[in-house]
Amino acid sequence: TNPHAQIRPIHRPPRRPADRHPHCAWTVSIDPSHTPPVMTAHTEQIGSTAAVTVELSPIDHGGDGRADYSGPLLSDLRFSDFSRSALVRIAEEICVQHHLLALGFLAAVRRRADEDKAREITRKQLTGIAGVAAQRIRDALGLPSTLESLALVLSVHPLLNPKQYVESEIRQDGGALELRISREALVDRDGGWPTLLGSEHLDPLQALVRGVNPHFTVRVVAEDAAGLLLAVDITEAPAPECVEVAITKVSTGAAFVFEDRGIPLPLFVV
Repeated sequence: TNPHAQIRPIHRPPRRPADRHPHCAWTVSIDPSHTPPVMTAHTEQIGSTAAVTVELSPIDHGGDGRADYSGPLLSDLRFSDFSRSALVRIAEEICVQHHLLALGFLAAVRRRADEDKAREITRKQLTGIAGVAAQRIRDALGLPSTLESLALVLSVHPLLNPKQYVESEIRQDGGALELRISREALVDRDGGWPTLLGSEHLDPLQALVRGVNPHFTVRVVAEDAAGLLLAVDITEAPAPECVEVAITKVSTGAAFVFEDRGIPLPLFVV
């Protein structure tokens, strides 16, 4: 609320009871000599997107497990301590963060290249992320390389989530799988990831389905202003890993895994 404000910690004695609220204390000093940061057009642009205001799933505070981050300050955070509805909300928020980062990336590239080149570069970014994310979801869930597994991966993949922001429909029946992506969702107002897809631009979806099984391939069944309908076929020969996925795997974050570090211990801020 004041661009001249700075935050510094208050000195406290070394010991504090665990139930002290708040666990840490801060003071704000306002100095008119501090130069306030400039709000860039880029920041305001992202702040006005539908992704910022999308309403996600409510958390059931009466369910088993933690519903929020309240309680003692701990040395670690364990997802298993949270309720199912809280975990759903966390996953949705993480997917929204994916879309916001992609929108910010696209806006930054647009300042340096024309529209066609900006969309081409962002599409390559999406191709790498879509393929790696599909592989990681498949492996995390221990799924076989079947169409049923692909349907499950599609249902939770960040490209198509959260459902309140991206509208899609997955139809899986035996040896057939179809995916319909709407053109009338909130993400389409923002010009986000799904708007980069089309009959001439299937690379991100090819990388996604082949992240589950390299024998999978997508083809367009129908495309109009209302949406894109695709079918998944199975090829005899496996497709090679695309360059964008290989480059994305160079990042150390692409191989990140969670580990159990035991029971978190309370921290006492001094």
